[in-house]
This record gives sequence, C-alpha cells and structure tokens, in this order.
Amino acid sequence: MIRWALRWIPRPWLIRLSAPLRWLAPLLYGGTKYTDPIDGKSYRRFLPYGYGGAIRPEALAPGTHSLERHRLLWLYLQRFTDFFSRPAELLHIAPEQCFHARFKALSHLQVLSGDIESPLADLHFDLHAIPLETDRFDVVFCNHVLEHVSDDAQCLRELYRVMKPGGWGIFQIPWIPGRPFTDEDPTLTDPRERERRFGQYDHVRMYGEDYADRLKSAGFEVERVDLADRLEAEEYQRYRLPQGEPLFVVRKALA
Repeated sequence: MIRWALRWIPRPWLIRLSAPLRWLAPLLYGGTKYTDPIDGKSYRRFLPYGYGGAIRPEALAPGTHSLERHRLLWLYLQRFTDFFSRPAELLHIAPEQCFHARFKALSHLQVLSGDIESPLADLHFDLHAIPLETDRFDVVFCNHVLEHVSDDAQCLRELYRVMKPGGWGIFQIPWIPGRPFTDEDPTLTDPRERERRFGQYDHVRMYGEDYADRLKSAGFEVERVDLADRLEAEEYQRYRLPQGEPLFVVRKALA
C-alpha cells in the first residue's frame, strides 16, 4: 500500500492526505519501543517506507512522519548547533512536514520556505533561478532536493548566492558510500530505469563520494559530520537513525 501510494499519488496530495493520520498515530501505534526525538513521543513500532524493492522497515515515525534522516538532522541541530537559540533568517527549501510548523513557531527565526510545488511552501519557484536577494539568509536547508533537478551545479550556485557571508546550511542527498563518482543522467525519463539507477522514479542522479567536491565547486566550505562517534549505539536503535550517513554542513566564508 505504501509503495503504491508513493508511486501514484502526487506528492502535494500525499502531504495533504497525511495530516489527519498524525492525530491517530498515538492511538494506533502507541508504545515504548521506539522514540521520535522530534516530538518526544514513543511508539510500539515505526512504519515501513521506501520505493521499489527498497522498502525499509521501521522507518517512518507515525506522529511527525519523520524518516531516519530527519531524526538524525534534528538531533544534530538540537545538540551540536545554536539553531534553536540564535536569531537567524532561514531559507527552507522543500520544507519537510516534520520540521515546517516547528521551525515556523520559533520566535527567534524568520523562516521563508520555498518549493516548486509543495503546499507547505511560502513561495513556489524553480531552484535553478531563486527569485530572492543575494547574501540574504543566515541559514539555508535544502535536503533531498538536488537529486531531482536537471542542473545541480546551477542550483548550488543559486543557494550559495542567497546565503549570507558567514552563513551556513545543510544539503543532504541520497548517496552511495564508497562510490567514487555520481551516477547521473538528467535526460533519462523512464521511471523504472530511474528507479533502478537512482533509487526513485523521479530522481536523475545518485551521488557518490564526489558530492563534497560539487559543493566546494559552488564556493562552499564543507564539513562532513559523522554522528556515529557522538551518539550512543542505543540511541541509533531507539530513534531508528540511518547507519553510516554523514551530514554535509556547508558554510559561506566571510568576505
């Protein structure tokens, strides 16, 4: 059922339809086995999630609809940054359901969200040409977007342009550790072949170890953060975090 919904229901409608389910989650899945650090609630199980044959068990938290990578990012922001206390202007590209309202509710943040079609976004635009001022944002989040765009180098240049000198961001992507180079073909249109090569029907690339170099080519300073040596193994299990996935933290140097 989940596989069918992800393939055939347009993403904007999935976002709209999922909202009522969050209110039922504590009743249907309440328990103590797993905890979602985003809302602090515990469940007897998480839900499966994925595309094609790559369905991951215990991946999606029933309440916030967070995935493994969302929970990892939340813990990083909460424990190892001043994101939740320092005043900043945030550009949030493709705002995730589990973060959107929570970020908007933080009084010290000015949040502007953008996407090409999401009903959550404040503005709708193409990432290849962001219609916003240069050197504007203190923080930029753009997670699991670059694998969808035709020209990721141009999108990265635009993200660099709108980031304020001294600003920082996190740009997560699907990738294969140990693969030297990114496999990509923006001209490929067959959904099954895209799924076979890139892991999802609407992806046009699967990143490799050269991803950091792509970020640097756009002008960013890059820090690859591995939380495996900062979090306990028990936390990886309790929060259902992704094994072996680093965070790519980018910064724009002061002029």
